[in-house]
Amino acid sequence: MSKEKGFSLIELLIVVAIIGIIAAIAIPNLLKSRQAANEASAIGSTRTIGTGQATYQSTKGKGKDFAPTLAALKSDGSVDAVLGGTLGKSGYNFACTGTASTATAPSFFDTTALPKSSGNFGTGNRAFYSNESFIIYQDDPPTGATAPSGAATTRVVTGGVPIE
Repeated sequence: MSKEKGFSLIELLIVVAIIGIIAAIAIPNLLKSRQAANEASAIGSTRTIGTGQATYQSTKGKGKDFAPTLAALKSDGSVDAVLGGTLGKSGYNFACTGTASTATAPSFFDTTALPKSSGNFGTGNRAFYSNESFIIYQDDPPTGATAPSGAATTRVVTGGVPIE
């Protein structure tokens, strides 16, 4: 009788089953952590766009007008090339539109951050919105908080919950 050393087939199957169970527990948590990181980045980027708009208004806008587009903020140097680009950042697509002031209404802007995909395997499960009030709103599910309607003097957000 020879003395063979090694693992039996049953022992190997038990180890593989344990690794499978651990992976089944860890992967959803990893995906949720990634979504949370993407959402935190989107909040920070929305805040950065607002800060860029304030900088633009005080410099190039001569104290009254906000930047008309995200591309204008990028060319001004108020936001970086990734955030000001068209491909999005950290799983989110950003849009920012500004309206110049008129004789009867002040300048205003709207910023939205929408996830590229949502759900269990998506890049985020919340959308974000901000305007010249510099309050960031979240919308869950991520359909996007509705931009204010009506005159610039009565701009009220009709969707979303303020987070900051």
